[in-house]
Amino acid sequence: MEEVISQPAGGAKKRIFWQRIKRKILKHVWLVRAGIIAGVALGIFLMVWLVNLLVGKSIFGTYFLLVRDFVFTPEGKIESFEGTTNILVLGKGGEGHEAPDLTDTIIYLSVTHKPQAAYLISIPRDIWIAQIRAKVNSAYYWGNVRQEGGGMVLAKSTVEEIVGQPIHYAIVIDFAAFKKVIDILGGVEVEVERSFVDEKYPIPGRENDECGGDKEFKCRYEKVTFEKGLRVMDGEAALKFVRSRNAQGEEGTDIAREARQQKVIAAIKNKVLSSEIALSPRKLLALFEVAKDHIETDMPAPAAAIVARRIFQAKNKISTYVVPENYLLNPPTSPRYDNLYVFIPQAGDWEEVHSWVGCIISGGLCE
Repeated sequence: MEEVISQPAGGAKKRIFWQRIKRKILKHVWLVRAGIIAGVALGIFLMVWLVNLLVGKSIFGTYFLLVRDFVFTPEGKIESFEGTTNILVLGKGGEGHEAPDLTDTIIYLSVTHKPQAAYLISIPRDIWIAQIRAKVNSAYYWGNVRQEGGGMVLAKSTVEEIVGQPIHYAIVIDFAAFKKVIDILGGVEVEVERSFVDEKYPIPGRENDECGGDKEFKCRYEKVTFEKGLRVMDGEAALKFVRSRNAQGEEGTDIAREARQQKVIAAIKNKVLSSEIALSPRKLLALFEVAKDHIETDMPAPAAAIVARRIFQAKNKISTYVVPENYLLNPPTSPRYDNLYVFIPQAGDWEEVHSWVGCIISGGLCE
């Protein structure tokens, strides 16, 4: 009897053929992965080039260019010094507040590019600046008085004298933006280190209320209370937490207030970098709209995108500091300081602070 050899059907032949090809390819899996990565990179490059060519001048093109700079971080589009970009972050009261251009929040932000890290140092608002015969929190105001748009220029040069580092850009944010950002994020979790009560928290818009003749002007203030522990704060609560400065005891000092500001900033950072926000185009767009309407800056959009990328990359290497009290001296009130409560350098100049700041941004262990 003639032996019958079974042959695979047509469909089976094709499957066997592709299985053999697959086995051969998978022997060089590294090559496959490299090809995929190269293909994706080439696709992104072509997409960026094409969209930039076609719609670079449109609104969509503007958004896209920001994404491009965020992804590729071109060095030529951001100022830096020794691999570091320094930014002055100022928080002001804004419209509807007494002294709307006083910047009671002053933070020096240093972003290193390689390796990626970020350092935030709070500057006490009561530091006396002899050159302008006023506190540092009024530098922005006096700069604008002298020249339109001069507020950021004078504020940057003034803080440069304190920290001993060049400041490339400035960002000014008002209280309305602060509250809106936190509310868009759905609130933030903040650890209240010590319980405190402030019975003289100023009510916006009532700074000049005569209170029906009340000599203590109690109607100008409200009582705010914060209990120790982890708290979820909306924008209004967080603003009161960082602005309160009339509590009894340790929490009534400006140093304590600066420490609270750092806590809220860290909480905002954690929320913004969470997948809940980072993967929500709706919330990111809402944040962008707040920034557009309430934030003043001299930082070009490409530089802002690059800074955002660096901070995202450094999300686990962001450190916060307050200028140590032992570097500061609170002299008795006198006409020399316009009878104000002020801080001056303990050593007579800012060299100690310069060394401390330099140590921090170089990644050292600093006292």
